Amino acid sequence: MLSTVKNLVNQKVIQATHTTPDALELNRLLREMADDGCDYCFMEVSSHAVVQNRIAGLTFKGGVFTNLTHDHLDFHKTFDSYLAAKKRFFDTLPAGAFALVNIDDRNGKVMVQNSKAKVKTLALKNQADFHCRIIENHFDGLLLNINGHEVWCRLVGTFNAYNLLSIYATAVMLEIEDEECLTALSKLKAVEGRFEYLKSSDGIVGIVDYAHTPDALLNVIETINAIRLGEGKLITVVGAGGDRDKTKRPIMAAIASENSNLCILTSDNPRSENPEDILNDMRKGVPVDRVRFCLVISDRKEAIKTACTMAQAGDIVLVAGKGHETYQEIKGVKHHFDDREVLRSCFGIEQSETGK
Repeated sequence: MLSTVKNLVNQKVIQATHTTPDALELNRLLREMADDGCDYCFMEVSSHAVVQNRIAGLTFKGGVFTNLTHDHLDFHKTFDSYLAAKKRFFDTLPAGAFALVNIDDRNGKVMVQNSKAKVKTLALKNQADFHCRIIENHFDGLLLNINGHEVWCRLVGTFNAYNLLSIYATAVMLEIEDEECLTALSKLKAVEGRFEYLKSSDGIVGIVDYAHTPDALLNVIETINAIRLGEGKLITVVGAGGDRDKTKRPIMAAIASENSNLCILTSDNPRSENPEDILNDMRKGVPVDRVRFCLVISDRKEAIKTACTMAQAGDIVLVAGKGHETYQEIKGVKHHFDDREVLRSCFGIEQSETGK
């Protein structure tokens, strides 16, 4: 596996510095996988990687399109350029490959307009070759109906229903038996920093998620609100990265403030920028009628502590933006910082405990 969170060669974990490594490192890792007897490599192909030819020369058995959201515009400049970069991957798939596309996303069919690959569709809202319906959605998992099969999975939220459906569809295209695939899905655990949650002794739920784009943040908040059904308060702690697309800053602040009972804007990875400048950009997105429900605390640790102090039994504290990351980058220097560690400390949970 090659991913944003980590790379895997069998059970050997290799730190990931990029979602998709450069061409030399990528091929070195694939060589290591082949030598170690791996039959498959599942990888995230970033839009940057496509444009920069990091995947040049590789032949893919298949490709999966999940969705296209407001992201990476600091690099691609326009949404059309971002879409074209994603589409280029599917344009280059060979005739013997498969292309699975989410047709609930309006760009799904666009992705495969010129593809030579065998096209299959997946969806939750529309008729598709692979269809999923959410039967139950709780903090401890999802009950799904996938192509007529009921399966309980430990992942949470509609966005994970799409991910699980994508996995199922890919497995079927790779000729894995249904029963084997569904059994594997039921055993999957959440990825580090992706809707990772724990509970304090006095009944406060804490959730850490990597959501650092408007779409991802809205998905996570909507998932929480759908499960809590108006019970308890949702307190969201969120920031925006420095030296990246500035247009999403006010949008993210608007989403957090409009869909949470209380919102705390804070620092993320400011990089070379002044954190206060980033927060000023975010402030512009907070609606006038939500200003009194929105705090601004530049120090991320203090922001998380404040959220936990304000929370009561039955409330939910969402800490969004950094997820699995264990650092905060300030003026070119990476300092140790882990949202999960801070949250556990606030909840009085030993760092060795995973929390549930």
